[in-house]
Amino acid sequence: MDYCGLLTDTKKQVPLKSIEVELEVRDHVATVVSTLNYENKEDKPLEAVFVFPLPGDAAVCHFSAQIGQTQLVAVVKEKQKAHEEYDDVLSSGQQAFLLKESEQSPDIFTLSVGSLPPGESASLRLEYVTELAVQADEGLRFCLPAVLNPRYQPQGSEGASVQVTSVPASLVPYSLSFSVRVSSPRPVSKVESSSSLEPLQYVNTEQTQATVKLAAGHKFDRDVELLIYYKDAHQPTAVVEAGQASAEPGSLMGDPVVMLSLYPEFPQSVMSSLASCGEFVLLLDRSGSMGCPKSDIKQTENRIASAKDTLMLLLKSLPMGCYFNIYSFGSSFQHIFPKSVEYSEKSLEEALKIVEAMQADLGGTEILNPLTHIFSQRCIPNQPRQLFVFTDGDVCNTKEVINLVKKNSDFHRCFSFGIGEGASSALINGLAKEGGGHAQFITGTDKMQPKVMQSLRYALQPTLVDISVTWDLPPGVSVTVLSQPITALYQGRRSLIYAQITGQSSEAAEGCVTVKYSLAGHPSQSQLRFPLKPAEDVGLTVHRLGARTLIRSLETEESEHRGQQDEGVKGMVVELSVQSGVSSSFTAFIAVNKGNSEPIKGPVVCRYVPIPKYTHPIGGKLLGGGNMDCQQYDDLPEDLSCKKGASSQAKSGGFFPGIKKNFQAVGKPKKSSLGMRAAPHQAPRQDGMSSSMYDSTYSSLGENDCTLSIQPPRDPLLQLVSLQKASGCWLLDPDLAAVLGKTSEEVENTKPPLVNQAVWATILALIWLHGFKMDAKEEWELLAMKAVSWLRAQNAPSKCVEAGNTLLGCNVQKDALGL
Repeated sequence: MDYCGLLTDTKKQVPLKSIEVELEVRDHVATVVSTLNYENKEDKPLEAVFVFPLPGDAAVCHFSAQIGQTQLVAVVKEKQKAHEEYDDVLSSGQQAFLLKESEQSPDIFTLSVGSLPPGESASLRLEYVTELAVQADEGLRFCLPAVLNPRYQPQGSEGASVQVTSVPASLVPYSLSFSVRVSSPRPVSKVESSSSLEPLQYVNTEQTQATVKLAAGHKFDRDVELLIYYKDAHQPTAVVEAGQASAEPGSLMGDPVVMLSLYPEFPQSVMSSLASCGEFVLLLDRSGSMGCPKSDIKQTENRIASAKDTLMLLLKSLPMGCYFNIYSFGSSFQHIFPKSVEYSEKSLEEALKIVEAMQADLGGTEILNPLTHIFSQRCIPNQPRQLFVFTDGDVCNTKEVINLVKKNSDFHRCFSFGIGEGASSALINGLAKEGGGHAQFITGTDKMQPKVMQSLRYALQPTLVDISVTWDLPPGVSVTVLSQPITALYQGRRSLIYAQITGQSSEAAEGCVTVKYSLAGHPSQSQLRFPLKPAEDVGLTVHRLGARTLIRSLETEESEHRGQQDEGVKGMVVELSVQSGVSSSFTAFIAVNKGNSEPIKGPVVCRYVPIPKYTHPIGGKLLGGGNMDCQQYDDLPEDLSCKKGASSQAKSGGFFPGIKKNFQAVGKPKKSSLGMRAAPHQAPRQDGMSSSMYDSTYSSLGENDCTLSIQPPRDPLLQLVSLQKASGCWLLDPDLAAVLGKTSEEVENTKPPLVNQAVWATILALIWLHGFKMDAKEEWELLAMKAVSWLRAQNAPSKCVEAGNTLLGCNVQKDALGL
């Protein structure tokens, strides 16, 4: 792929000078207005092209340009027609502005500013709306993507890859300002962020409205993530929004639209016993970029090390009686077992040994092939398949991957985890949405373990079947549901339904929606009543979100039938996109400055505006020193292997040693730890650097030049977890004593008489967890439940708890342990 070049490297002026972002949050819906200020300081007319990320589920609904006193409001047109009009306008020496969504991934947009004359300025306004995802701690997550990593394009994938011009964050030549206004029927308790914020300011005494700003000096080295917390949050709600007065009655924009937020509550008697069955398939990204740290903060472990620790915790927390398997992927894929095996001490130990040896050494990010292989495996009777996907999520064939998951959604649930800055929100959210699971993002200093354990709790909830939604409405009123059918419900997790309301009703008329389902053999239901009278002065946010939902559903349907010469669905998407003013993969926003009577003189020069990318310093000899883009690791052949540096377990202090990696060029494809020969990586490079240049670069590196990161000392909690057996018990040995901070003699000599050593060891471990690690309870709660079940089967005497408290200096009650 050819680039115009990184402007900061070639000393050219960058026409984009600043970005101003205003975020307005109403309850759990966000409206984002971004203003991009351009100025041409060169002596020739410019075309500025800016490829940038947006949330994958955003509904882009407005695009306009201000040139001097002239304001141009863009309209939505079929994409090819918009392209042709844009090119024609530029060819005639006039001005035009084009905004389009990538056909490969809905979280990437391209903004083209055409023919900006010398000395002229332009302000472009972009607006989108999106729902905020509910987190495990009941916070609402908003992410303003700032980092866009180059997307890996697998061999043989359709379509051109997205052209991304990116530079290290420190070289981004434009500024960012970010302000937030939050309002809700309930008080705002706090707002947290991965970036530095100014203090939260309340606007009213009820504290239902608040404002906050990004602190000065923010760098473009990470996405801006906000977590918003309300008091008494997440109650079922309904918002009915009036139709657009100028739109045709009976159309989506002309009729009222309702947005229902449902939070099902399941019977406690059912939820108290988590499922003890299931087939758990864990899919781990081992592409080169997984060797990068999760952030640039000192002592941050790299992504693969964090993922391996998390896999260990997850495996230890699985219930006896389930089945499991582990896949890993890069340019090729591997699996530990030929098919899923029953969870036992033997299979667990075998899996953990192989996980310990895993490195980020499999080249690119080809996730489609392992998913295809997983779905080709026959399901195990009475063992619902639960798929956990761990990736830093940068691929070009996003829609193809998501469509595969959707196609197999009747046979599994998919839980996805986006690791590090710039992970594709379209991929991570799409996998979970179409797979009926839950999506999580791990950025900055976030710990992966608690987020993964929350998803495991969802996976262990009883599977709901026979889910149906019925509507009870007054005579003459009907609804057209815009959302896809609900395929999965979880305790405490929001489900959204959008529907178009047609017909007339009285002022006081009410509607009722009932969600019915069967849970552990027991029929159950949740109801929500709501007034049909539209709320006043709420704009068209709900209509746009409803239109976006229907557009995404139709786009998926179109891609599934592509090649069958059926343009009907595509035509429906274009019509809906034009009618609603919401972007789609088949349309684009275009604005033309028709008031510019004099043609712009001279040839138009193209300038690509750079976007921040995540980089990591990897040694002074690489390309003359400096930083390497993490995604460049994905393009390394698999035979440029990352070899584990010499470090003993004693030095690293953990089950998985602190890893120091060194690149070494070898003459033939290496054998993996599984004894399978990895296929050499043949995908074309996308950064203008040939594979031979990489070969010579890495073969010239010294033994210690390519250290990716030095892992911090291992958490004692993870050390304790690593010692637990599959059954849930611990053994009385020196390693356990060391974690407890005692000598072997102290632990053995204080054991009550006639008490089994494993019983004593397990009670000590539980007391230590409750006494010293309550702040991390969500990480160890499931494996502790397994330990308690084991102890109950052993009829553990209560005197052990008293003796354990005395030894460890704790005061943990027997009831607190669950005994």
